[in-house]
Amino acid sequence: MFNLTIGGQQVATTARFAVRNPATGAIVGEAPNASAADLDRAVRAARDAQPGWAARPDGERAAACGAVAAILTEHAEELARLLTQEQGKPLNGLGSRWELGGAAAWAGHTASLSLPPEIIQDDETGRVQGIRKPIGVIGSITPWNFPVMIAIWHIMPAIRAGNAVVLKPSPLTPLATLRMVELANAALPAGVLNVVTGDDRDFNIGAAMSEHAGIDKIVFTGSTATGRHVMRSAAGNLKRLTLELGGNDAGIVLPDADPAAIAEGLFWGAFINNGQTCAALKRLYVHDDIHDAVCEALVAFASRIPVGDGMDEASILGPVQNRMQFDKLAALVSDAASRGQVLLGGRPGPGLFFPPTIIAGLKNGDALVDQEQFGPALPVIRYRDLEAAIAAANDNPNGLGGSVWSTDIEAARSVAQRLECGSAWINKHGAVQPNVPFGGVKQSGFGVQFAEAGLRENTTLQVIFG
Repeated sequence: MFNLTIGGQQVATTARFAVRNPATGAIVGEAPNASAADLDRAVRAARDAQPGWAARPDGERAAACGAVAAILTEHAEELARLLTQEQGKPLNGLGSRWELGGAAAWAGHTASLSLPPEIIQDDETGRVQGIRKPIGVIGSITPWNFPVMIAIWHIMPAIRAGNAVVLKPSPLTPLATLRMVELANAALPAGVLNVVTGDDRDFNIGAAMSEHAGIDKIVFTGSTATGRHVMRSAAGNLKRLTLELGGNDAGIVLPDADPAAIAEGLFWGAFINNGQTCAALKRLYVHDDIHDAVCEALVAFASRIPVGDGMDEASILGPVQNRMQFDKLAALVSDAASRGQVLLGGRPGPGLFFPPTIIAGLKNGDALVDQEQFGPALPVIRYRDLEAAIAAANDNPNGLGGSVWSTDIEAARSVAQRLECGSAWINKHGAVQPNVPFGGVKQSGFGVQFAEAGLRENTTLQVIFG
């Protein structure tokens, strides 16, 4: 039985909604359908708990966050199996077990961070220091692609900095998050971490959170379109925002790259989590000299990847998570197939399964290149002039990540610095670390997560003279 967690208590709701396994269509469980009154109760619980939590010694808050990390490790298999059933990703490979391992690692690293006072000036004219104070109540709105790990990315720096949290997961994947919050509450004071869920049909919890006067900041990961709605709704009380929005990451393969050596990295850069990753490689620009060889090596690697039900230990990729995303992907691939050459895949089904798909012969202006597909389809674009390739890579409203592939690291770094994105990788794509800040530019959002920079995003700065 899955319930809300409000004020440290399990709270049942009269209304519930079904959550289905995208691999089979079977009902995994029923989630609580929260009301406006439930959200108000969660916000009140967070506001009541936050001052006491902030007043605790920094070491106590760090220890409690460390205890959450230990709980994630202890219950990793339970949560991974639940996550696979509702999200579709396999247990193995870069799937649910990997996600739970990453969540525990991020929680543990965040527990180790601190923001001591900064001495800005201390001389004969006076002393000035800057101190970091919690913002208050943080509202977290998370997506369906990495439900547990992204929740941890939002939650842990918020509570480590002394805030309280109201979390709202996607209605497509709420179950593992509900269970995770229930477990984590064993290590936290009542009210510090609350979770509300709903199907967003009669009552849109995310919109209500963005408007709620009792929530001081929203952290949102999701589409750029929804991010705009969050910004508009948050204007009423000038909420602070951290927005990690859509990406259409470009990779550029320089002519000296070794096709056989980079094929595996290219594949996982593009197809991790079945391509359902904000910072996945979504457009690949390959120099004419090695274009065909790169395509051949990539197709050879991709064709060996097993696709199936995530609960099957042999599966490495699973289904697309939901019908809306599947239909969008299928339309983009169909259009691309009429314009280019399908080198692998391209035929959707059965159900929500979509095979790894690679399509060459496309260009900027084609929908699969210009739009974020958020699924297992990669367009490969041939180029001859590097300047034109850089311009094409930057010719997109998004700016989350990018990559350059080459045996000449210095040349690759020079190109990477010219990409308009928040993170740029050399000979890999999409690798994030808890000790390295991560965020986007342009319409991929603003603010950063991870490391000390991400922790600061959950604070306000007070300057003390004297």
